[in-house]
Amino acid sequence: MSKPMVQAYLNFNGRCEEAVEFYRTALGAQVDMMLRFQDAPKEGQCPPDEAGNITPNKIMHCSFRIGESTVMASDCRCEGKAGFEGFSLSLTVSTEAEADHYFAALSEGGKVEMPLGKTFFSPRFGVVSDRFGVSWMVVMMHAGQ
Repeated sequence: MSKPMVQAYLNFNGRCEEAVEFYRTALGAQVDMMLRFQDAPKEGQCPPDEAGNITPNKIMHCSFRIGESTVMASDCRCEGKAGFEGFSLSLTVSTEAEADHYFAALSEGGKVEMPLGKTFFSPRFGVVSDRFGVSWMVVMMHAGQ
């Protein structure tokens, strides 16, 4: 039996492409695949947006890499505001400069929940909800930790 893999799947409810572009800029994310509803083989699979408009250009599924991790995402049903509660994505870096850079980038248009600073377990740790409401824990870890 092979070992299972766990990956985050984020539903942006209509803002997926905008979010992926933000992660490209903020975190250097690289898109591996992006499938739009209009590319699906069956007619009528495309959900309407919150105003009832058909949205064939919205994202049915995409996957992107941040470092060595893959994150998957979608526009889902395009129902409006996405809800990301009860979890955080942890971004682990190896230098204070990287922690400062990524924390600042994710904070742009977002909300700092815990300022980036020194803790008993890390020289740099902080929590921020980005402009899409996704919670990120930025943590600096030394090699071997």
